[in-house]
Amino acid sequence: MVEQFFPGGQLDLSRQHSLPTPIMLLSGPPSCGKTSLLFQFAYNAAIDERGSNSVVFICNRRKLDTKPPFLSQGIDPSSGTFQRIQMKYVDDDEGVKKYFAAFHMYDAFPSAVIIDDFGDFFNQRSCQERYENPRGRDLAMVRILALCHNAVMHANEKGHCKLLLSDTHHGDSPRLLFIYKRWVSAIFTIKGDGQGSFLLRRNSNLASENSERSRSAKYSVALQFLYLERIFEDDESKT
Repeated sequence: MVEQFFPGGQLDLSRQHSLPTPIMLLSGPPSCGKTSLLFQFAYNAAIDERGSNSVVFICNRRKLDTKPPFLSQGIDPSSGTFQRIQMKYVDDDEGVKKYFAAFHMYDAFPSAVIIDDFGDFFNQRSCQERYENPRGRDLAMVRILALCHNAVMHANEKGHCKLLLSDTHHGDSPRLLFIYKRWVSAIFTIKGDGQGSFLLRRNSNLASENSERSRSAKYSVALQFLYLERIFEDDESKT
């Protein structure tokens, strides 16, 4: 499934539909190209749904303008495919909440909703004050993840819709994994290889994971491009 983050990666909607919850998480350290991977994912989804604005990309506009994503080599920035990616800018968790609270009112649902830096929308102090609880941020995240889950499951009753979140971690595991793992069916983690490249692999510790052999991707971000170096079976990394 790591192929869906790179050029030519086909999104198997029927397979996504069969997951317990069609919600995925992409987690990695700072400056590892997460937003670039999300844009490639959105581009692939938009190609699969040619002819309609079928992908919604939610992010903070100021952060996106400061650190714009890099496209993969061979992707034309003027391609009409980008016209089918709807950008939605929000500043905090309330913006995310409002979008999904109205999700059931749509006549047609997007095939994919992507939220960049999901965890950063939850301000620690404002969440604590709102819930009058020192763990207010955790509570806010749980409530909005539940809202997202219900909205996406409702959309999947009528078609195919998936949700991809990204978050930043500074250790070996996604931060707040204990919260995310209840709501997501697949977690993709990124780790530096110590030589300037990154390894993207699917986490196999979720109860919803199947036993099929997984693959990893080695990529780099250089010269303002997202560059896929190779995709390999996970067994290869042990040899």
